[in-house]
Amino acid sequence: MPIAELQVYSVEEADGTGGVCLVRCVGGTARAGQVYAAGESRVWLRGIERYGGEVGSFGAGHTARVRLAGAVVALLSRGQVLTSVPPDGHGLAELEAWLATGPPLADEPPPRTLRSLAVGGMQDERLPDGVRLRWGRVALAAAYRCAAAEGAPDLVRGIELASVRAYLLREFGPGPGGDPAALGREALALIDLTPAEAAARARDWRALPRERILHLRRIRNLLRWAGAARPYLTPGDPLAEALETWARVGRRLP
Repeated sequence: MPIAELQVYSVEEADGTGGVCLVRCVGGTARAGQVYAAGESRVWLRGIERYGGEVGSFGAGHTARVRLAGAVVALLSRGQVLTSVPPDGHGLAELEAWLATGPPLADEPPPRTLRSLAVGGMQDERLPDGVRLRWGRVALAAAYRCAAAEGAPDLVRGIELASVRAYLLREFGPGPGGDPAALGREALALIDLTPAEAAARARDWRALPRERILHLRRIRNLLRWAGAARPYLTPGDPLAEALETWARVGRRLP
């Protein structure tokens, strides 16, 4: 079954067995009969309506009114992304075992879809903290796979990883949510400019070649996530001071 993703616009009606939602297909092809993951829960796509009539499928970029089965439908929220899975589903434990040992999954999710599925579980506040942390570890592994599959530069890979690590740190604190010093240190190690050099380029960034502008924007995005480490570092710590210096520069980057 091909991977598909649906983004929820609204839940129009729902009860204990399912409901009707307005959704947009943001990836793949949605087909009646598919199973979708909503965090740890599953919903079944029972029917699709477009332009007042029943259809069997619709593709990326299009919207439809869909009938979903599953008690969790009543809890879906605007903007939530549902990812299709095989009929028996890719459960968290199955994904953890796959990431640890590398055997192929049936209908293996592409890295970007795997990351979307894991981030959805990590951010699902209805789940116990321990389960969300486990999804966070899957999201980190998926971020590595995204970078490898897409041949992303080190800075882009760093942004992918730092965004997940910063979320875990803010939600769960040092220890369970990760190591603040490691987040800050590893992020700054990816920046190939000094704060003074970055500030100098920022003064007239519109005159720079497109590649240099993009590079500065990536640095700004990386600094945004690295900043999650600062509240947990000791005042006077050289790393804390370096992050503070870069934070001031980051506010001036394009």
